[in-house]
Amino acid sequence: MKRHQNLLLLLAVAALLALPLRMVKKAPVTPQGTQTALFAGSDDQARDVIKSIAPSYKPWAEPLMQPASNEVETLLFALQAAVGSGFIGYYLGVATTRARMGRAAATETKC
Repeated sequence: MKRHQNLLLLLAVAALLALPLRMVKKAPVTPQGTQTALFAGSDDQARDVIKSIAPSYKPWAEPLMQPASNEVETLLFALQAAVGSGFIGYYLGVATTRARMGRAAATETKC
């Protein structure tokens, strides 16, 4: 039973990852007739503003890796956020457990 339960949970996680990407609708068209990017972020907006202010500006750094699409870039950003929050949660759990065990050890030595 436990093996089937784990398999069902893995399938549910896979569905939760795949379904939102499958349900994304086509990007809306702007009044100028161009199609907007669904997963464009503030980096793209900042680049456009900089180009409008100083058209001759050349970036002084290049990306180490260029993702295949904006969706992949968003996925990598979300993965980075999940890993970071996992580390923070782990640290808080360890710190809380250490403090609790320290208090328990202190009360045992008093008795």
